[in-house]
Amino acid sequence: MSSLLEQLRWYRQHENRGFFANLRCYLVKSKRQKAWPVLNRLNVTIGDDNLGYIAAWYATHPEESQAGNLGTVCRLIRLKRGEVQGKDEKLSPMERRFQQLLASEKGDELRDRITRVILLAKSQGIPINYEQLEKDISYWNDRTKTEWAQEFWAPNIENISAEEPL
Repeated sequence: MSSLLEQLRWYRQHENRGFFANLRCYLVKSKRQKAWPVLNRLNVTIGDDNLGYIAAWYATHPEESQAGNLGTVCRLIRLKRGEVQGKDEKLSPMERRFQQLLASEKGDELRDRITRVILLAKSQGIPINYEQLEKDISYWNDRTKTEWAQEFWAPNIENISAEEPL
């Protein structure tokens, strides 16, 4: 279990809204300096973008899951939005968004696309497995992309309701 996530859970439990507001500033480059003192309290080195983003994403949407990965989250978003998988080569909007996410280069492009997915998940009430996400963005490679794709395009999973918890 990540020490960072344990600390974030503690701050959430103690309803420290100002702390989380400052962490969310990390998502905006021009406001990032507001997050640095808070990240320091979390023992995150300034310049460690992966952990900085994990903390900011958690502050944005602290609903957690212990299962699945971001492919699971994207599939649940697609189901909650009522998007159906086409029978032809035409992709649903979430499928296109997910393909763009998988095509992202490690770094800012990937983190920006993940930010959008987390905001969508928040709007749909879908929890995030932050422990898995922390590993996945640290080791962004073809294996991670394949694992996400297997969760998103899992065969015969369309019958499972989007209401079921992860």
